[in-house]
Amino acid sequence: MAFQDTGTGTDRFAREWRDWHRGHESALADRHGFLAITGVHWLTGEPERFDGAPGAWSTGPDGVVVALDDGEEIVVDGSPVRGEHRFGVLDERDGATATWGDAVIEVARRGGHDLLRPHHPDHPLRTGFHGVPAYEPDPRWVVAGRYAAFDEPRPTTVGSVVEGLRHVYEAPGRIDFELEGRELSLTAFPGSPPGGLLVLFTDATSGVTTYAACRELNIAAPGADGAVTLDFNRAVNLPCAYTDFATCPLPPSENRLPIAITAGEKIPYERARTPSADHAH
Repeated sequence: MAFQDTGTGTDRFAREWRDWHRGHESALADRHGFLAITGVHWLTGEPERFDGAPGAWSTGPDGVVVALDDGEEIVVDGSPVRGEHRFGVLDERDGATATWGDAVIEVARRGGHDLLRPHHPDHPLRTGFHGVPAYEPDPRWVVAGRYAAFDEPRPTTVGSVVEGLRHVYEAPGRIDFELEGRELSLTAFPGSPPGGLLVLFTDATSGVTTYAACRELNIAAPGADGAVTLDFNRAVNLPCAYTDFATCPLPPSENRLPIAITAGEKIPYERARTPSADHAH
């Protein structure tokens, strides 16, 4: 069942959506967000220097290590660091950061591999950012659904925009709903805040008017009876829609919807101007 409203309720719906979307764009343009990343570097056991970051970086059984040259300094947890610093073993989809001047150096673990990404606020992708195109908000894309928890969370392996990389998520359940006269379902992953759900999906607009690889939708925690609301107007691009320096997951095969969701964010202006067939991560 879709949301029904008329008159001033629809005006309020559109206003609330625009306020939300402006907030989303502002967060995306953060000084040290994904648009500020200048490269992605996969670490090995051999110390190596990379553009945009000080020191020589490596990883091994004891985790990520940086060896700084004389005169080089980073700040970790508010404390200046010189010489060698050990970040330790990182958990999957976790990471740590260090400050270097006005840049932030990120180390993270994705798909069982450690990586380094410098974030520089003067990166042209960030300084040239002027918002995200999106469909006009429409209440008909607000859909009632029902969450059905699995007996046990199911480890679900999905691909990545990085060739050969795999992500594993614990899927707690699925969401069933009806849209365009069809019975549909989406496998859900844990969302934010805790208790919320996240779905990764494609649909018939993917690669046409919306980003080809995937969009994501956050869903508030289910009610006691499993009731949830899917507001596809708030479907957003993943970071890989903007930068080739992301490691975003792809949706599970069952989350490829056979209908056109003409709601939410569209292909970013940056990709429309300079289309990229490949992701050279």
